[in-house]
Amino acid sequence: MTLAPGRRSSPAHLELPRSVDVPHPRQAFLRRNRFWAQRVLRGRWDLTLRDVEHVPADGPVVMVANHTGVLDGPLMAIMAPRPVHVLTKREMYDGRLRGLLMASGQIPVHREGPDPAAVKSALRVLRDGGVVGVFPEGTRGAGEVERVKPGAAYLAMASGATVVPVVFLGTRLPGGSNNSLPPPRSPIVMTFGPALAVAHRPWPRRQPDTHAFSLQIREALRDTLAGAQRATGMTLPGPIPGNDKEIL
Repeated sequence: MTLAPGRRSSPAHLELPRSVDVPHPRQAFLRRNRFWAQRVLRGRWDLTLRDVEHVPADGPVVMVANHTGVLDGPLMAIMAPRPVHVLTKREMYDGRLRGLLMASGQIPVHREGPDPAAVKSALRVLRDGGVVGVFPEGTRGAGEVERVKPGAAYLAMASGATVVPVVFLGTRLPGGSNNSLPPPRSPIVMTFGPALAVAHRPWPRRQPDTHAFSLQIREALRDTLAGAQRATGMTLPGPIPGNDKEIL
């Protein structure tokens, strides 16, 4: 991995937590192959992107999304208007997808507790003006966004990034298993909600402030979800079957 040209001495990278010596995740492979990957995805499913105008054309962005199916991460990275570095559970890097995930610039993260390396990698992207994708629910499920973890709010406050809610509908059918894919040509809708602005907060950042902004993110996601369901007539898939553990 290489540092983004001309960014190493950026004052933002000297703020706490520092990202000045953190490599920018690779992005050339993703940028070079997005067109073809989009064609493959559109050839298999009936994909619709709604309200893409809510995504800023430049500057740092944290995309926050509900999480119902295994397709959500790839769709965010490939189909969003800008390439996205998605925070991806570290277990995914133990298998055959490791090379692809690394080459496409996705960011491995431990979900069980704080992961300073993942935080610094994400801040490297944001302070370089890029886009980071986060599933604040922390795992796949019904996608109702009943609760969110504070990581997305922290990243936005530490970098001054705009937050854009993203809602997926159709990436898992009702009753579908944790790693199931929707049938070919079935509809999948990806909806972008109005952006949330947050003032950049230098260190130290107070936990109550992070919690308060996390609640704003949750409400924005739920509002976007309700609007997407009204507009499309599609519903969430419901909980993942109880005996189907998330193993990938």
